[in-house]
Amino acid sequence: MSQARSSTAEDEYNGERHVYEPHRAGLPPLVPYFRELWRRRTFAFELSRTSMHAANTDTVFGQAWLVINPLLLSGVYYILVDIIGGGASKADPGAFFALLTSGLFLYYYITGSMSAGTTAVTQGGRLILNTSFPKMLLTVSTVYTAFRRFLPTLIVYFGIHLITGQKVGFHLLWLIPILIMATMMGLGLANLFATLQVYFRDTASFLPYVIRIWLYLSPVLWTIEMAKERAGKGGQMYQLLLTWSPINPMYGILGAQGEVLVGGTSPSWDLLAYGFGWSALILVAGSLLMMSREREFAVRL
Repeated sequence: MSQARSSTAEDEYNGERHVYEPHRAGLPPLVPYFRELWRRRTFAFELSRTSMHAANTDTVFGQAWLVINPLLLSGVYYILVDIIGGGASKADPGAFFALLTSGLFLYYYITGSMSAGTTAVTQGGRLILNTSFPKMLLTVSTVYTAFRRFLPTLIVYFGIHLITGQKVGFHLLWLIPILIMATMMGLGLANLFATLQVYFRDTASFLPYVIRIWLYLSPVLWTIEMAKERAGKGGQMYQLLLTWSPINPMYGILGAQGEVLVGGTSPSWDLLAYGFGWSALILVAGSLLMMSREREFAVRL
């Protein structure tokens, strides 16, 4: 049996065994695959709980650090951008701090899902070699972990939201679809980079640089209104940001969140379209790539 598994990959769904030859791409039967994925969802949740316990992030001090770390980053970037950098929003610096903090929280939720998901498959090698299950459960687990780490930051942010005098109303319900889009994007990126990590083991080492550059190109340290204002004054860098921002997957999600939390209004439809379009595209592309290659994971590991 061990020799057979070294040359083939087997998946079993509802009593039916499907045998796949390695080194050949192709999707498994989708309906049985997702049915089995849903049936084993408790496995992903328990794996998430175990990883959080091992990292001590299920303790009071562990969860406190999840909030303190991005808050410190917000303070540093606020000093650099709003004070030293000449002011991003002199009319209402409190609003800019709220926008900066909320943007960092959501940005690191998405990229945290991506970073943790990148090594989910390679670190779960023993499970993959000895157990037959949909491999997407590993990345679902990492995204669920990132979501649980994101929840305490929401509580802290709404304290900042009230202190800085931002509006409270039914427009905040738009945060629900925005968070759904962020989760879709996080899972899609996790599936994509987890697959790449199996074939290119330096992917995880290269990723932090991508995340840092992506932060500077996204409307977190700058606002869309600020970019439009400075582009109108001849700022070529901000003109480039506005020109190329629609191809930035984060642009729609972060821009829509900023309009809801600090703008105090419903998000514009073009930002929602950008956010949903990119989230759906990344989720579908990343998931299809992982499912088409996961039968080869046991051989590659």
